[in-house]
Amino acid sequence: MSEQENRQLVEQAYAKFKAGDIPMLLQSMSEDITWQLPQVENVPLGGKRQGRDAVGEFFSTLASLMDVRSFEPRELIAQADKVVVLGHYDWQVKANGRTWESDFAHVFTVRGGQIVAFQEYMDTAATAKAFNQA
Repeated sequence: MSEQENRQLVEQAYAKFKAGDIPMLLQSMSEDITWQLPQVENVPLGGKRQGRDAVGEFFSTLASLMDVRSFEPRELIAQADKVVVLGHYDWQVKANGRTWESDFAHVFTVRGGQIVAFQEYMDTAATAKAFNQA
């Protein structure tokens, strides 16, 4: 696929996420996708997941733990098989009502018309603080 097609695939993935259409979002991913977020103490969303089913579980966990207040992919940069997305989001933790926000960088790897890898970079201190039970 071309860089433009890769960019469009990622744009469509974000649209599916924002619409809450997780089953269709998962269809844009390879069966053996690698999905990785920073590991943050007391935050069950972090770490590495392997496979579409595990990513589906990630989205279920995400929905059970937090509500999105805003989610804004702002810039998409496509080169070769990578699409880097720079943006900003704002979340509310359901268990304690705390909010947190962060700029983010998402790095997608696309091959054969499917997302085969995802890596997220964010403000882990803000995340940890929001989930802290103290």
